[in-house]
Amino acid sequence: MWSVLLQKFEKHPAQQKVLRVLFERGFQVNDDGKVTSGKIEIAHTQLAKEAGVDRRVVDSTTETILSDDLLRKIFQNVRSIPFLPDVAPLLGLGVIIITPDDAASTGILSNVSSVITEHNISIRQAVSDDPFFTNEPRLTIITDSKVPGSIVEKLLALDSVKGVSIY
Repeated sequence: MWSVLLQKFEKHPAQQKVLRVLFERGFQVNDDGKVTSGKIEIAHTQLAKEAGVDRRVVDSTTETILSDDLLRKIFQNVRSIPFLPDVAPLLGLGVIIITPDDAASTGILSNVSSVITEHNISIRQAVSDDPFFTNEPRLTIITDSKVPGSIVEKLLALDSVKGVSIY
């Protein structure tokens, strides 16, 4: 999927940088070509700074997005979510971070959630890193309570799991 998006900008590497920031942050592009997060506008100058490009590159990227049906649909519907691992302990929630053996293999989330369920722990959030965006993708699970250390051994016994951290 990501390769299809990048292909639309293959002759414009600076615009690819903007596209990556838009997608990673879950920013939308509205009908007026403004970059938004919900109804909050993000200044093109700020986005350009983050992407390491000139503001005009952001302008032309949003114009390209609006002129392409697929890109328009994607960037008018993508959303950001609150990612909780850094605040979970403050909220009395548990955190499990799984380092997969191979992030492209199937069933990782299913196998891990089965082990968590066996311990009668409820999952509040599960976020899997996209291997395209990071060299070391992880599965981060937020639970409704602190996670007992005894769960680590069972998670490490799964074929798809290379490492486990809890806090």
